[in-house]
Amino acid sequence: MIELFWASGYAIAMNNEKDGSRKYDAANPDALAEFMKTGWAPTPLEGIVPSEATPYCKARIEKLSKKYLGKRVVLPAGGLKVRSSDTDYRFRPHSAFSYFTGITGSDAVPDSVFILEPTSTGHEALLFIHPRSPRDTSEFYRDAKYGEFWVGRRMTLDETQQKYGLAVRLIENLNDFLSDGKPAVYVRGENKVVDKAIPKDKDATAELLTYLSEIRMIKDGYEIAEMQKAVDATNRGFADMVRVFDAASATKRGERIIESAFFGRARLEGNDLGYDTIAASGSHACILHWIRNDGDVKKGDLILIDAGVEVDSLYTADITRTLPIDGKFSPAQRKIYMLVYEAQKAGFAAVKPGAKFKDISAAAHAVLAKGLEEMGVLPISAEESLKPEVGLHRRWTVHGVSHMLGIDVHDCNEARESQYRDGTLEAGMILTVEPGLYIHPDDELFPAEYRGIGVRIEDDVLVTETGCRVLSNKLPSHPDEVEVWMSNLTN
Repeated sequence: MIELFWASGYAIAMNNEKDGSRKYDAANPDALAEFMKTGWAPTPLEGIVPSEATPYCKARIEKLSKKYLGKRVVLPAGGLKVRSSDTDYRFRPHSAFSYFTGITGSDAVPDSVFILEPTSTGHEALLFIHPRSPRDTSEFYRDAKYGEFWVGRRMTLDETQQKYGLAVRLIENLNDFLSDGKPAVYVRGENKVVDKAIPKDKDATAELLTYLSEIRMIKDGYEIAEMQKAVDATNRGFADMVRVFDAASATKRGERIIESAFFGRARLEGNDLGYDTIAASGSHACILHWIRNDGDVKKGDLILIDAGVEVDSLYTADITRTLPIDGKFSPAQRKIYMLVYEAQKAGFAAVKPGAKFKDISAAAHAVLAKGLEEMGVLPISAEESLKPEVGLHRRWTVHGVSHMLGIDVHDCNEARESQYRDGTLEAGMILTVEPGLYIHPDDELFPAEYRGIGVRIEDDVLVTETGCRVLSNKLPSHPDEVEVWMSNLTN
């Protein structure tokens, strides 16, 4: 069990010995230690190709440098996070670190630190890393956190510099480098050495986090291409899930069959899931963040699936479809679905340069409120309900209709309210449009045939110079097209 677990590539949460081994690992006699140093051939990486992200990262670094002239800027990658006892989750670097270095998920090393060092003309970009384990120490076979025999080969300093175009230094020298007391701004709480070496400044940290969010609001060409790649992989993941609906229906806790199908696609084509998949069948669809995924999948029900592939560059899609498990919508399901579908169309129409971010929600909510009024469940008029101080229609739609999307699924979250929720849309922004209606099983304001129906339709949208482009438009959303698509996948 232990050997199999570690062979799967997971690292450990804590190293108990100086050489990185754990209390229960086998001893390392001197004879073995000396023998392990011998007989190794040189194995440099061949054919290193500079990262596609490098020219874009240079432009991003220039903006960051101008913002903080004369100050050291420190962006840690973060470290391993404990899952349980001495086991960790897979490492995923801090988004700001990846945004400015371009380092992908597979190349990212825990505890790395990116620094902009002030110079007379701006800044020098420095990357401190823990490079490949040398063969003249025991690290490569003893250290369960960094050792090559445990977690795989890492790049050397030179290899990293070749691929990412940054000056690279040993992480062991970081403390001495930071000890000169230069004025600095940094992301706190991601690296103990950094936190200890730089005085805490709550206001400066908050300002930096805000800037790191706002600089990412307009996507560059590389980001747009990576987002399309993530969306396309996610589309294929949805097809994978539909293909296992029958198996899920025949299995206890079938939601997990569906969840697993998507996870396979995310790991095959990307770095990981962008977030935990929601596979919510039946009335579970009314639970907005249903990630237990332990329910049965029953013919005749709908299933709400909210899922996104995070590609190797760490950009993630975020798509939701609500699908009939047996391939056909019932009249009640279709009625609720079409109301959400029309609300999403109104949301798309509101996405254009110069519009307010809030306009997306306003447009979608106007359709939802009117539909609820016409169904006779809203106790007041839609016009009255849409007043900010009223909002009774939101009983059935409590979440936001849109959010920024990118290297984080809820991207740019530290941006100022004036730049985000109260902000103006600009070409290059990528966001979601995701209205929903959720009628809980015990909601007696709705007729019985509608109770337990939850519908959300979510697509990823790029703001263009003239309006918007739906990046995920190849995944059907109209109910007629959904039924045909599902039939083609399962027959």
